[in-house]
Amino acid sequence: MPTSQRNADSRMATLIGMSAILMWSASVGLFRSVSEFFGATGGAALIFTTSALLATLASGWPRLRTLPKAYLLCGGALFAAYEISLALSIGMAHNRAQALELGMLNYLWPSLTVLLAVITRQQRGSWLLLPGLTLSLVGIVWVMKGDNPWSPALLWQHMTSNPPAYLLALAAAFIWAGYTVVTRLLSDGQPVIPLFLALTALLLWIKYVAGSEASLHINLAGMAQVLLLGCLTAAAYSCWNHGVKAGQIALIASASYFTPVLSMTLASLWLGVAPGKSFFLGVVMVTAGSLICWWSTRPRH
Repeated sequence: MPTSQRNADSRMATLIGMSAILMWSASVGLFRSVSEFFGATGGAALIFTTSALLATLASGWPRLRTLPKAYLLCGGALFAAYEISLALSIGMAHNRAQALELGMLNYLWPSLTVLLAVITRQQRGSWLLLPGLTLSLVGIVWVMKGDNPWSPALLWQHMTSNPPAYLLALAAAFIWAGYTVVTRLLSDGQPVIPLFLALTALLLWIKYVAGSEASLHINLAGMAQVLLLGCLTAAAYSCWNHGVKAGQIALIASASYFTPVLSMTLASLWLGVAPGKSFFLGVVMVTAGSLICWWSTRPRH
């Protein structure tokens, strides 16, 4: 294949991979609006059932015998725990403004992933890791304080206003960081996303049946949003995998660190919430902190 054709294919694959970032960025707003139609657990169960079916149609069902058992168990458990924690935290928010705050807590995962990779000696980090992580944490505090003067009491008031939701959102950030590191250690590159999505859906249905949420009722607007988010989720994983395999992975990874800005912008537009300046300043801090953490792991010549 001519070099020019290879370069063109690589550029196209890179763009396809970066499109996954846009699709994932729509998830916070859609998770929230779907939960308003079907409840936190019922809505999430419908979303992941749809995305599992679509992902299976797109890439097929993985051959379980050929998958590393350690990754199947650890990776599957972490993936399902992350998706369930994130979806339920946003669905359990008292209002849409709080859903945005909870969505931002999830975006601590890039900084935490770098930290965990350094701790497990998968990557070497410089002294920049500490200020990067600190800036991300300060950004989260800035998001949660809103336009009010900050104080420890205000932060505690936010957390205690809805403890389960905030704990789930915070747990999601740590869990995805763990999943990313486990994937690097144990995965052999085989497509397992349809299986993990199906596991997530199954666990959510079990929780729904065992819980006390209201019965699901057909709602065309709600089902349209379920189908949209299911399509975006399945397509995002497929596009990301293609981009990582055939595109410029460093460029795709760098672009992914801007997900918080894009995600919160799309969510605020979709949900009709207009956060104050402090909110978006906090989002920028989290993004900048993530980039500093990533930069701290770059090879030094």
